[in-house]
Amino acid sequence: MGYVVSIVNMKGGVGKTTVTVNIATCLARDYQKRVLIVDLDTQVNATLSVMSPLDFAKLKKERRTLKTLVNQTIQADIGQPLRIQEVIYRDVCGVPGLDILAGDVELFDDYLLSALINTKAIANQQNYEKTWNRVENYLMRMILKPVIRNYDVILIDFPPGDNLITRSAVLASHLYLIPARAEPLSVVGIGLLESRIKQLRECDRTKIKMIGLAYTARGQASNMELKVKHRLEAEFGPANIFATEIPQNVDVAKAVEDYQPVVINNPKAPGARAFRKLTAEFLQKLAKTVRGKK
Repeated sequence: MGYVVSIVNMKGGVGKTTVTVNIATCLARDYQKRVLIVDLDTQVNATLSVMSPLDFAKLKKERRTLKTLVNQTIQADIGQPLRIQEVIYRDVCGVPGLDILAGDVELFDDYLLSALINTKAIANQQNYEKTWNRVENYLMRMILKPVIRNYDVILIDFPPGDNLITRSAVLASHLYLIPARAEPLSVVGIGLLESRIKQLRECDRTKIKMIGLAYTARGQASNMELKVKHRLEAEFGPANIFATEIPQNVDVAKAVEDYQPVVINNPKAPGARAFRKLTAEFLQKLAKTVRGKK
């Protein structure tokens, strides 16, 4: 069975999407792993990092996005349901074994989900909070269950913030990786994430383990960056910090404009070389974390 890994930080702009798509591509291309990218963000950045807007529009027209699977799972009475195997877009960027479950700009928000859950609670004569937690517990698990054995790794790209779908994705994950910039606001996002995961663990709703924290957009060292790094190292321990840091690199942004990960678009770029090293380290840390070692 494959490992489900959340690429998550409550702060936006820390490189979650670029980390997700480039590690996924390296795993499939360089290590022949079967990899599924799951795009939770309504901005569909991960999706548009590996396919053109035209291809995405076609998928959306065919209802082949995460929204369809969320709808079907929440509203069991929807006619003509699609299986997740039919929704997944395969061999993206021409890489065998690299698949994506495309995001959607119209994913349910918490308000609409709240109305549906309230209806379910009344229909089943259940407590609203209990029904809400049950939906959080099973939503993403149920969506991924039919294909989890088809992949070595499933990487979930998270939006910033905290809502029912993101919590459900954390609960469906075995492991998580935190992309971070060495700046105070990034630390705030990490603190919010760790607080949420702690709450879920204390309620015995998850046993998710941290793979590590990876620095992105590294520039010239400053006193502020060094202070942030020292603070995070003291909090998480040196073994939980990736040695590989992703440098600021214009080629990473240019690759997104071409709807490809930088490791494909410009494999000799500094950012591409760093992502290949990060992927090798990811596999090492994954193996150690699964074995319960650091």
